[in-house]
Amino acid sequence: MIASSFHRWTGASALTLAVLCGTATQAAASPSMEATLNKLVTKDGFPGALASVQARGGGMRHYTAGRKGRPPADAYVRIGSNTKTFTAVTVLQLVGEGKVKLDAPVETYLPGLLRGDGIDGRRITVRQLLQHTSGLPEYTDTLLAGGILPILHQHYEPRRLLDLALDKKAQFAPGTRWAYSNTNYIVAGLLIEQVTGRPASEEITRRTVDKLGLRRTYFPADGDRKLRRPYATGYHRDDPQQPMSDVTEFDPSQAWTAGQMISTPSDLNRFFTALLDGKLLKPAQLKELRTTVAAPQFGREGRYGLGLSSVKLSCGVTAWGHGGSIPGYYTANAATEDGRAAAVAVTHLPTSAKALERVEAALDTAICTQR
Repeated sequence: MIASSFHRWTGASALTLAVLCGTATQAAASPSMEATLNKLVTKDGFPGALASVQARGGGMRHYTAGRKGRPPADAYVRIGSNTKTFTAVTVLQLVGEGKVKLDAPVETYLPGLLRGDGIDGRRITVRQLLQHTSGLPEYTDTLLAGGILPILHQHYEPRRLLDLALDKKAQFAPGTRWAYSNTNYIVAGLLIEQVTGRPASEEITRRTVDKLGLRRTYFPADGDRKLRRPYATGYHRDDPQQPMSDVTEFDPSQAWTAGQMISTPSDLNRFFTALLDGKLLKPAQLKELRTTVAAPQFGREGRYGLGLSSVKLSCGVTAWGHGGSIPGYYTANAATEDGRAAAVAVTHLPTSAKALERVEAALDTAICTQR
């Protein structure tokens, strides 16, 4: 979800970023972080909140708070658009192997796929997909027009999601602006499959999840509606006048390579740390990943690279990562160059700009108070 819309549930937010590695060991709770999470529950009405915070030395602390039952520490959550970083990494690995060129047209790999009103795959590059400068329209605007709850258990093939976008007019000419669109990462997933001849989920798993030994991160298989245990229960309501519904179990194919993955706060930390440490990409591709353009929707000084965003924290430090949202879950996560890191998850999508700001402030606090 992006800051300007609380219904595009596979997008990213103003600050949502990501982290550092280290052994996930339980430590004594910090009163300030406990208090911060408790305020998200008591003041902003989130059913539950959990966080993993890592200091420069590598020690990891886990925190939880809840009013509908306290979530387990470091529980499984749906990570929404953090998935985009995994997808971008896979594409960039293919670039490093000489199988894909960043500035080649999408048409080179997916001939005839992108056609529509102002949409032409011969004019959109792979870089523009990953950077959100393609101008492709947002498929979730159509998908979620009637709310989330009616479609929770529907299965969607990637091509059907793309068709929802292609029925609309392009947002702008490729390369002329920046606008977050989940459609870009549906196309990126199709590109991975076309180039490798394998399911995108398998390539992401083999190239990143298995390589890093992320034992609590996975791309759910078709038809898998459940979360592994221990999980944080997710809640949602389309109408603020209605009670919250338990949406822990649903069909995440609606998000695919834009937002389908499941992980834990500490595993998100390990992934983003390894990425920034150069364990997944060659130097040239890591540089491309972190080459950013202005991303106004990501707030003050927000910038976006190739599946990775950056923002200036209140303590003056630049943090890197992504973050994401999907029915029942919102995750804000960040890492800095000097080793401070945190991931904060709440078990309901923020329903106001103020609630969103407080989740992001919790992340800022977690990073900036580390010594």
